[in-house]
Amino acid sequence: MTDTSTGSTPSRRSLISWGGAGLALGAAAAGGAVAMTQAGSDVEPAAESGAAIAFHGANQAGIATPVQDRLHFAAFDVKTEDRAEFVQLLKDWTEAARRVTAGQAVGEGAYGGLAEAPPDDTGEALGLSPSRLTLTIGFGPSLFAKFGLAGLRPAALVDLPKFAGDNLDGNRSGGDLCIQACADDPQVAVHAIRNLARIGFGKVVMRWSQLGFGKTSSTTPDAQTPRNLMGFKDGTRNIAGTETDRLKKFVWVEEGDEKGAAAWMTGGSYLVARRIRMNIETWDRTSLQEQEDIFGRDKAEGAPVGKAKERDEPFLKAMKPDAHVRLAHPDSNHGATLLRRGYSFTDGTDSLGRLEAGLFFLAYQRDVRTGFIPVQRSLAVDTLNEYIQHVGSAVFAIPPGVRDKDDWWGRALFTEEA
Repeated sequence: MTDTSTGSTPSRRSLISWGGAGLALGAAAAGGAVAMTQAGSDVEPAAESGAAIAFHGANQAGIATPVQDRLHFAAFDVKTEDRAEFVQLLKDWTEAARRVTAGQAVGEGAYGGLAEAPPDDTGEALGLSPSRLTLTIGFGPSLFAKFGLAGLRPAALVDLPKFAGDNLDGNRSGGDLCIQACADDPQVAVHAIRNLARIGFGKVVMRWSQLGFGKTSSTTPDAQTPRNLMGFKDGTRNIAGTETDRLKKFVWVEEGDEKGAAAWMTGGSYLVARRIRMNIETWDRTSLQEQEDIFGRDKAEGAPVGKAKERDEPFLKAMKPDAHVRLAHPDSNHGATLLRRGYSFTDGTDSLGRLEAGLFFLAYQRDVRTGFIPVQRSLAVDTLNEYIQHVGSAVFAIPPGVRDKDDWWGRALFTEEA
């Protein structure tokens, strides 16, 4: 690993105030320059899988950014009752995220420091490139019951209602905070979450986490549409990172959306995360025709019923009334549109030897009340529900981006008066 630390790198002593741990990540791949994209617009794809995504921008990276191949998602509960201590944690996390997404080391790294003290970095990412790592933070509804924040809770950050078929595990749901780490190398994503958790030791505790692979939605429609674990293409009509008009309409919180003190959310978004278990063994014994009828698309091309190509405009009335595509389509939901960036997961097997596998659904929207909630209610009669079950759930307010080196995650929230 090439150390790209600058003279402003925090000292070992200053890092001890973070809980005795920092994090380090290798610089760009040896011999190559780091390609940077603009986080504020999130419209330019990185030049290569080892490139770095710019951290600063009007909106957080990791939303409209071209979707990376791997995910480590973590939800945290806040343990400190000291507001100043929590604000300092957000500042420390921001600095760590700023550096790690750029492929820079934080602190003195995994070796070379005091032999009597723990290394500043866990070391598993030594020699690896930034791998287009993005880190995206979110604030859950429960956070606003702390630190005198009740008057700053956005109206759109609603508690999700119970939906038909939900079988939610409280140990895999909720959280005061979330961090979404996406990268093209799973070790880079895991390294980032692991070290943020170390910095937060004693102030926050990880509530639950999820690893993901095989992106199931794309924000780059010119690329091949990925397939989910049921073998069907997913995200054909997803919002593209280049569609600034659709991002403005459906994803980013605009000025005036949130009134009064909650105006700090301008430039942010709202995230719904759902862990969806697939009954893989039952699905695999279902006939091809029934599978295609359930989705409303053919399995080979991904074309809608009666059409030849994947991106042909679907004729919804040609599909069965309970077909997934028909029920989820914006035309069936008063125009409700989500930006999805979900991932497949497999977490071993259950006590009956069945695969613990499915979709970790991530959807960004301008307002949960006009986005995910009506769409999910529409899907209550979806035949696909016979083969899936929602077992985890969380909703988060995603604050606007970090604009410059003096800014930090959540600054607008914590500098407003409740």
